[in-house]
Amino acid sequence: MLPPAAAPQSVVEKIAKIESALDDVVNHGSDDELFIASYLQGHFAVEARQLEMQENATITLLDEKMQESLQQAFANNELEGDDAARVSALWAKLMSESR
Repeated sequence: MLPPAAAPQSVVEKIAKIESALDDVVNHGSDDELFIASYLQGHFAVEARQLEMQENATITLLDEKMQESLQQAFANNELEGDDAARVSALWAKLMSESR
């Protein structure tokens, strides 16, 4: 069993909202959308879980951690340029919807 989140409840709720939106794309999106959302979901799962354990967690901090994680992955050529741009665009959309 996972330890309870230390992050403020509002942050935990926003993380859950983003997670739900990603799940929605995975469940209802096209093959391309599924690929993009699944890729983003992998990064999100790691960063969000770590953030939930911090008492000083904020959505801005989550965004910064996700941007760093994605930029590092893109620098390692994990995705083609077009796919990387689509992952970044989906993340930006999820962030704007969660604020």
